[in-house]
Amino acid sequence: MNKKVYMAAGYNTVSLGSGRKEFHPAKPRPGLEHYIIEAGKATLEQIGGAKNVDESVIGNFMASRFNKQGHLAGFIPMIDTELAGKSATRTEAACASGGVALTTAIRSILAGTADTVLAIGVEVQNTVKAIYGADVLAGAGWFQHRKKGHAYFFPGQFSNRAGAYFEKFGREETRKGLARWYRNAIENARLCATAQEFHNTTADLEAVAMTPPNGKVFVDHLNIYDCSKVSDGASSIAVMSEEGLKRCGIAIEDAVEIISFAQVQRDITKLPEDPTIMTTTQLAVSKALSGAGITHEQLSTIELHDCFSIAGVLAVEAIGLAPHGKGAEWIASGHTARNGKLPVNTTGGLVGWGHPTGATGVHQAVTIWEQLTGRAGNAQIEINNDNKYALSINMGGDDVTVVAIVYKKN
Repeated sequence: MNKKVYMAAGYNTVSLGSGRKEFHPAKPRPGLEHYIIEAGKATLEQIGGAKNVDESVIGNFMASRFNKQGHLAGFIPMIDTELAGKSATRTEAACASGGVALTTAIRSILAGTADTVLAIGVEVQNTVKAIYGADVLAGAGWFQHRKKGHAYFFPGQFSNRAGAYFEKFGREETRKGLARWYRNAIENARLCATAQEFHNTTADLEAVAMTPPNGKVFVDHLNIYDCSKVSDGASSIAVMSEEGLKRCGIAIEDAVEIISFAQVQRDITKLPEDPTIMTTTQLAVSKALSGAGITHEQLSTIELHDCFSIAGVLAVEAIGLAPHGKGAEWIASGHTARNGKLPVNTTGGLVGWGHPTGATGVHQAVTIWEQLTGRAGNAQIEINNDNKYALSINMGGDDVTVVAIVYKKN
């Protein structure tokens, strides 16, 4: 990092989908434009208006199929007329589209082409039935694999990972870890008013999550509680230099510093050599922590990409929080809970808050900004001033593209 980079002025819309009381599949719902405007305006209001923005980036995965809409950068001036005539870019990296929007904004700050970048992530997915949506989302993988894959392609991919993990390390103990992951996700989501599972009133969360998978109706090794839901929503945040902070009137303590980031890809045409290891996540985290000059022991919280509960287990191991094969046990012991050794996904993560694919990476950044600046409301955890760092991990596809970012409390 050749100069200091900050994030502030974050905002999340509601993550809308099944689980929210106001969601009804047969009733009209907000469209893509609504979410872009709501998120964009909310950040602009916090930074003194569009006049202070030099560039914009919008992350989105599949609006071209979910909404029959491409060219999303052209929607940026719709947020505010003062954004017309300024650079705007759309990024796409499957479920890491939001994370790549952030790294694109960070690079603009580092390159000196901007002092303030408006970063938005958005996805509206409840436009098609789940089985058709699964086919759209399969575009995050290689089409040649799609032709041989499960009808629910990505649940099938991560079911295969779970099955391999069960075989190598034991089904019963692993399922306990997956069930605790679900419990943590819902308990955290209940504290966040924008979360998709905010209204979830299930009494015994772990018991429900232990429901045996049924391959005849879904996939062989995961149940529906192991999966993030179809979601509509947007998130936004401002990425700024020191000059940008001054121009926007943002006090240093109201921002978080970005001290390192990594963006890593693996070959999409190849299946993982070992399905029980997420090697791209492992590499991205290693690079980000090394660049920051810290270890995971110095983190106060992590936002990680739990598109499926087994991805949470594998990410815990990829970060180095638990040895290979011990991640599920580590989670089952309560270490990733909000009152555990290292709180993870404090507003519910993808399983609890929701997974509007193109918005997820930005939502993770907003959650960390809220936590490190004391803005998380009922979801706030205690941030240890000796451990004033946080980490986000946004994954696209089956561990194909991974963005890892390290944040520091000011």
